[in-house]
Amino acid sequence: MSSTATKPPGSQLSDALARDRLGVASIVFFMMSAAAPLTVVAGVVPTGLAVTGLTGIAIAFLAVALVLAIFSVGYVAMARHIANAGAFYAYISQGLGRPFGVGGSWVALLSYNMFQVASYGGFGAIAQPLFLDWFGLDLQWWIIALVAWAMVAVLGVRDVAVNGKVLATLLVAEIALTLVFAFAEIFTDGFEPSTAALDPGTLVGAGSGALLVMAVTGFVGFEQSVVFSEESRDPRRTVPRATYIAVALIAVVYAFASWAMISAAGDNVVQRATEEGPELFFNLAAVPLGNAALHLGHILFLTSLIAAMISFHNIISRYMFSLGREGVIPRTFGRTVPGTGAPKNGSIAQSILGLVVIVAYAIFGWDPLVQLFFWGGTGGGLGVLLLVTITSFAVIGYFARNAHDEDVLHRIIAPVISAVALLVMSYLAIDNIAGLLGVEPGSTPAIVVPLSFLVLGLGGMLWAYILRSSRPQIYAGIGLGARSATTTGGFAAALNESDGPR
Repeated sequence: MSSTATKPPGSQLSDALARDRLGVASIVFFMMSAAAPLTVVAGVVPTGLAVTGLTGIAIAFLAVALVLAIFSVGYVAMARHIANAGAFYAYISQGLGRPFGVGGSWVALLSYNMFQVASYGGFGAIAQPLFLDWFGLDLQWWIIALVAWAMVAVLGVRDVAVNGKVLATLLVAEIALTLVFAFAEIFTDGFEPSTAALDPGTLVGAGSGALLVMAVTGFVGFEQSVVFSEESRDPRRTVPRATYIAVALIAVVYAFASWAMISAAGDNVVQRATEEGPELFFNLAAVPLGNAALHLGHILFLTSLIAAMISFHNIISRYMFSLGREGVIPRTFGRTVPGTGAPKNGSIAQSILGLVVIVAYAIFGWDPLVQLFFWGGTGGGLGVLLLVTITSFAVIGYFARNAHDEDVLHRIIAPVISAVALLVMSYLAIDNIAGLLGVEPGSTPAIVVPLSFLVLGLGGMLWAYILRSSRPQIYAGIGLGARSATTTGGFAAALNESDGPR
């Protein structure tokens, strides 16, 4: 593969991402920014307490981290042999077959877009009362959301290294404050170390499915290491290191901060979580730190959402680049800006979608906090969980045909263990979808959210079969990345090189 971006004749765009731009630290920043640590600790954890009534969220974070770490053993082993910005799409294509890969890509685009647009709603709704308090500005939520949208849109067409620097600044401040607040809560009056927060029994009781999926939502973004593999330095080393570091850091921060919050709130933590919501984490820390901590916490809570927006925007645009490069969607999405290597058209498409959603919610007066932020984030979390589960089986399928030089732990043992565990978690997630969304079983949201993933997945598979019969050269290159991107003779080479299932 060429180390420089190629430029189609007469075009101001190239067909390759920028090379050697990202090291381990930069990729970790992208991964953890998507996870949005402060948003999860202050937002997801209190919501989980209020919805499920279970206080075992700390042990749930550790359990999910363990499963994802086991999954990552085979995942990063596969990354040593496949460098593709399509990540799940490429892995599923080469592990289970091209139709499954295209179906998975459509599910991935829906899932990550749900997270992306959800962040706009959450940012606008949460910032609205804060701006009134801080500046005396009584702005509509959608005006504030549009400001954040514009910033993300501009950064989306810039060099990925620029995005990494922005995320690094925001993330370091965010994690530092989360840990400072957590330590402060340990020194509050009435602090009593909670054993319930670390009780493994909560993982098998009633509502455990909702608890586990909320924990999974906190890890969304850990899979990004592979998304940026084409832009990383020495991906065979960078991708595994970034993946394991991110999973470990996320688990430690989440488990410690949630345990500290539950311990500081005491026996009435569920009631307080229901009444105070995201303010619970900040209110507890404000006791020893003072009210200034509240303002600082709110500021970084907002920047946490901005960091997540930037990160998800980059994921989505690279997924679209991967699909466009291979001709699965219009090839215009498979073009990048020479010099920066930014997937411009995919970025612009995502920005247009975000704008449409913000405007639609503003016009129809829909609730941006519950019906966009909460439902979108929860639905996106379910979609990513399903993708990780399918990918775990794809890893098994890939190494069954391509052992390479990987040992039995990477090829079989770890992938099989993670596949079984993730399958159970996916079942629990779907079974508890109504509780996750905070709606009645059988209600429209409880049916539409999981059904939408099924419909899109089947739609993607149908499109793959249409490509197989009508455009076999494009079908042959599905999931092969740069090997299928050339315009002359490349598809025949892709067909010859492909050793994956048809």
